[in-house]
Amino acid sequence: MKTAIVEMLEQKREGARQGGGQKRIDAQHEKGKLTARERLEALLDPDSFEEYDMFVEHRCTHFGMEENKIPGDGCVTGHGTINGRLVFVYSQDFTVFGGSLSETNAKKICKILDMAMKVGAPVIGINDSGGARIQEGVDSLGGFAEIFQRNVLASGVVPQISLIMGPCAGGAVYSPALTDFIIMVRGSSYMFVTGPDVVKTVTHEIVSQEDLGGADTHTNKTGVADLAYQNDIEALLQTRRLFNFLPLSNREGVPARPTTDPADRVETSLNTLVPENPNKPYDMRELIERVVDENDFFEIQPSYAKNVIVGFGRMEGRSVGIVANQPMILAGCLDIDASRKAARFVRFCDAFNIPIITFVDVPGFMPGTWQEHNGIIKHGAKLLYAYAEATVPKITVITRKAYGGAYDVMSSKHLRGDINYAWPSAEIAVMGAKGAVEIIFRGSLKDPEAVQQKVDEYRQKIANPFVTAARGYIDDVIRPQNTRWRICRALSVLRSKQLENP
Repeated sequence: MKTAIVEMLEQKREGARQGGGQKRIDAQHEKGKLTARERLEALLDPDSFEEYDMFVEHRCTHFGMEENKIPGDGCVTGHGTINGRLVFVYSQDFTVFGGSLSETNAKKICKILDMAMKVGAPVIGINDSGGARIQEGVDSLGGFAEIFQRNVLASGVVPQISLIMGPCAGGAVYSPALTDFIIMVRGSSYMFVTGPDVVKTVTHEIVSQEDLGGADTHTNKTGVADLAYQNDIEALLQTRRLFNFLPLSNREGVPARPTTDPADRVETSLNTLVPENPNKPYDMRELIERVVDENDFFEIQPSYAKNVIVGFGRMEGRSVGIVANQPMILAGCLDIDASRKAARFVRFCDAFNIPIITFVDVPGFMPGTWQEHNGIIKHGAKLLYAYAEATVPKITVITRKAYGGAYDVMSSKHLRGDINYAWPSAEIAVMGAKGAVEIIFRGSLKDPEAVQQKVDEYRQKIANPFVTAARGYIDDVIRPQNTRWRICRALSVLRSKQLENP
């Protein structure tokens, strides 16, 4: 026979599991959204979730709140595993007070972040909230700041991933902004500091929630979000995939998994990847996919600043970070957005001991008044700083152009690049041969044949990779087909690398 206290425990547990009740759960499903608990079920390994603070209730006594208490108070927290690896999680429950943040559920989230830092495990936060709980006033605002403080302390210590699966507005946006990756869901999630109504009142602009802060706005225009998916399930499954590339903390090495892809695989198709015509583009993603294990490349921010590609792959089963110029977009020039995107990614890899492989085909920094007036000097310096500061293994392959300051910035030997390779097609110089000849001879050459002769001479004496190799700035000129094999060998040599900044 059950004792009264055990019955009470089961009732309390059932009350917490029901959240805001069946009617609100149905409303959540009608919007195409999963509930807080269903999301955790899809994210974590089966039966691995262990919940904390299931019985926590708010302490607010204003505006009838004392009569309205639900166990868990609108946030589900705990830990579980993804493919057997520990992760701490919290999931805001929109069915309870619109998922609004109270003093008590902020404490629940803070507890998770504190635990994660103590034991060294990543944190995944699922955001679906109407913002601060208005009835609680400053207590709720204080709760946000307590979370922000821990996001900052955890930064670079444990990976933090934010899933935006509903509204995320006002002060609430700054917690995801402090984390490493933001993933959104199209059509059901949005982020903004002030909503469309406030915008209309203050600036008289009329804008929809979707245009102001929807998934496509933040993945294409602002770069605030890293990835966007069609629905909750896809977003959660892709989060599992991203998690597989990440170490548990800055004290751990990168995860390793068995692979049948041989390190010395020869990829002859790369010999013809770079066109004969130096002004013709080619797809750098093709090179990345052919070099990494099993063609498995997980791109970060694929829709933003497309002139640079960043993402994760594996070499011999171990995670690597990849940064590459994309000649298909803006000829692979570095602009403000590309510099910021790549710099943030390089600094993440450096914080978590992930080796960085850089594929270079860069004609320079983007010219123009818009770029200069919006601070390309400072933003470009962020990428320079990130590479120069990074102490993880750095391997660079110059496939074609590496001109001007952009050559320096893209993980050159001079920024402590460990092993720098060039393909025979590489051109390394202050600028392109034709532009250089025009400046050197300043119109004194009238005959097109004489101009071409000087262009060829410039390529031969200055721009080809053997000149750079003769200075020791390139470690070897390699055949494109051997790129994977040479990178794998370099990574195995650098596995024990130790380097400290003053």
